Amino acid sequence: MTQLPHFQMYIDGAWTEGHAGQTMATQNPATGEDWATFACADQTDVDRAVTAARQALNDPAWRDMTQTKRGKLLYRLAELIEENAQELGRLETTDSGKLLAETSTQTAYVGDYYRYYAGLADKIEGAVLPIDKPDMHVFTRREPIGVVVAIVPWNAQMFLTATKLGPALAAGCAVVLKASEIAPTPMLAFAKLIEQAGFPTGVVSVITGDAENCAIPLTRHPDVDRIAFTGGADTARSVVRNSAENFAVTSLELGGKSPILVFDDADLEGAANGLIAGNFGASGQSCVAGSRGLIHRPIMEKLIAKITEKATQIIVGDPMDAQSHLGPVCTAAQITKIVATLDAARTQGAKIHFGGAPYDKAGNYMAPTLVECINTQTQTLKVEMFGPVMSLIPFDTEEESIEMANDTPFGLGSGVFTQNLARAHRVSARIKAGICWVNTYRAISPIAPFGGYNHSGYGREAGIDGIHEYTRTKTTWINTSDQPMANPFVMR
Repeated sequence: MTQLPHFQMYIDGAWTEGHAGQTMATQNPATGEDWATFACADQTDVDRAVTAARQALNDPAWRDMTQTKRGKLLYRLAELIEENAQELGRLETTDSGKLLAETSTQTAYVGDYYRYYAGLADKIEGAVLPIDKPDMHVFTRREPIGVVVAIVPWNAQMFLTATKLGPALAAGCAVVLKASEIAPTPMLAFAKLIEQAGFPTGVVSVITGDAENCAIPLTRHPDVDRIAFTGGADTARSVVRNSAENFAVTSLELGGKSPILVFDDADLEGAANGLIAGNFGASGQSCVAGSRGLIHRPIMEKLIAKITEKATQIIVGDPMDAQSHLGPVCTAAQITKIVATLDAARTQGAKIHFGGAPYDKAGNYMAPTLVECINTQTQTLKVEMFGPVMSLIPFDTEEESIEMANDTPFGLGSGVFTQNLARAHRVSARIKAGICWVNTYRAISPIAPFGGYNHSGYGREAGIDGIHEYTRTKTTWINTSDQPMANPFVMR
């Protein structure tokens, strides 16, 4: 029997198995078979990683390193990521089922995130305050927030790591990166590049493991200052409860049921492509999936016909094949959830125009599916399925479209398709979501902040906002007078 590849964790500058010797297997979603094993952390390993991060913060090798030199390390990491993008993409595709065309391209692109933060590293500035006391010189400075725990999910993991690790390192923090126990191998391989880039020992550790033995001890660890979490709402609630133990500053980037509004003056070709990108791109496994399509009633039938026509051209197949447009979903559990949600929608009277079932073959393949809903209570409009399911429902007025868009506890992404510039401004301003794409969808940049409202979380990643999340402001008062302090019982 062929031995499966095995991946170790990276803790305090060393490659290691877990303290308890626990390992887990990871499956290839395209075949449904185990393809690799990986080491898992327990409380002892968590302690080692956090302690190493704290020591790195106090070590002159990192503490006293100039911001410019930190930036140079990030530039080097960006180069290494680009050089290894194809291999990291291959690992991610094997482990998660996402298309190699997307994983390798996205991995190469996240190099620009590290470059962006490398450039910002020596531009983290304070200010001299025009204080109202003439004998005082008062200034602020931004200092590293401390030990950061970064928790990333299995989907878009190189991107979601870059939005946390890049600004944290640029700010001078030390990071324990926790990869998902579902498809963690790209992150464990990525640790080799961190090592090669030359970051001092302990500045970054990469671990993984289950909730009880790894994630819970990590998020409630008393020496953690900051938690950056991307994942589901239920897990986020646990993270927030755990952070009450250490008062760690916490940011949450969670899920969504993002609306895409298409008005009757929209370019139908562009709108159809936007809906397809928002729902079938990455097999629908995206936190910003535009899974609520709100369509102006006069164009509903035309748009459904155009999407149906385009769907016949979608190639579902091996994610390693450059010809494939849509690969498998990551886990069999997702298939079960999608099927149950579609069954409930049918019972409610929804119409399935195409798809609606998994493929009868090896692997976790779900057919791209279009659901026409009869009301806003249809299950496919309510449940985040993380699969290639598009749900459309008509609206009659602009006001109604906004009300429907905001009829959700989530608020991460949104889209508006219209040729009316005034309408684009009006509607995008009133949608309660952290991101609004107009006449496009699912675009990202290191320059643009990313984050949600309401149940989609709080805090921002990427952009200048992102680096501020990893600093604290210190205010320093200097008495410039030659006179001693006056009355100690009166506040100045």
